[in-house]
Amino acid sequence: MKDEKLQKALARMGLGSRRQMEEVIKAGRVSVNNGPATIGDRVTPGDEIRVDGRQIKYTAENEKRRRVIAYYKPEGEVCSAKDPEGRPTVFERLPKLTHDRWVMVGRLDINSTGLLLFTNDGEMAHRLMHPSSEVTREYAVRVLGEVTPDIARNLTAGVMLEDGMAQFDDIKEGGGEGVNKWYHVKLKEGRNREVRRLFESQGLKVSRLLRTRYGTIALPKELRTGRFLELDKKEINTLTDLVSLRPRYGTGLHGAAKEKQERIRNKPLKARRTDTRNDNRNSSAKPKKSSASPASRGTRNSRDRNDKR
Repeated sequence: MKDEKLQKALARMGLGSRRQMEEVIKAGRVSVNNGPATIGDRVTPGDEIRVDGRQIKYTAENEKRRRVIAYYKPEGEVCSAKDPEGRPTVFERLPKLTHDRWVMVGRLDINSTGLLLFTNDGEMAHRLMHPSSEVTREYAVRVLGEVTPDIARNLTAGVMLEDGMAQFDDIKEGGGEGVNKWYHVKLKEGRNREVRRLFESQGLKVSRLLRTRYGTIALPKELRTGRFLELDKKEINTLTDLVSLRPRYGTGLHGAAKEKQERIRNKPLKARRTDTRNDNRNSSAKPKKSSASPASRGTRNSRDRNDKR
């Protein structure tokens, strides 16, 4: 029976990155077979692993079915499992897992919308997010102000932000006029509010931001705001190939689950509004009417841009 390093196993099960798991082990918070764990310990499916006293159901890497879902995040949802302010989170609408957990791939700020990926494979999530993997993210951005040729050159050549140099790999016009002008941008990093901060460095303000692609996965045209779709084997394998992970037996959808997903793709579910909860108690203002996005031209989800976000 093949074994693996403890920190790798914990990271693969979605408890954090390998480095984070090493710190947790060093802090004495992990035990294996009722004994304190140390860095470099190797484990097999028969071992009893506990983190902070909670038993972790351990499954060998080649036995666990790799799953990935694409979620269309609306405005107003927070990218965290729990929010101290009681705001709705992206995890609340995901399907429940037994003896497993969803790991978010990248983040979007509360005012941004679009594609979020989730997987039950912690190692896969870690590789997709790590800067060394250079996984491309694409966004449709509505900007207040004009992106002149000089500004476009600055943004693709590199701008010094407070946390270092940053740049777009590509920037193109996406249509619209005046305050409703859109651009399509690409970059290979996922730093906090990086797209917004890059435009702000040139005196421009982003009024709307939508992620349209992460790596090889584009926001599905049939996916509505606040809904998710589970990816099939072929789509998942394109992601794992991107970050040099081996395919896994049983990956993707099977049987009734696959049939259900096909029905959703053929007849998309309606968009769901974000439950604003606290906002409703503090404000009686009517929501602003969203405008159609010229940025939708040429993207896979062009029919969805008029959905209320």
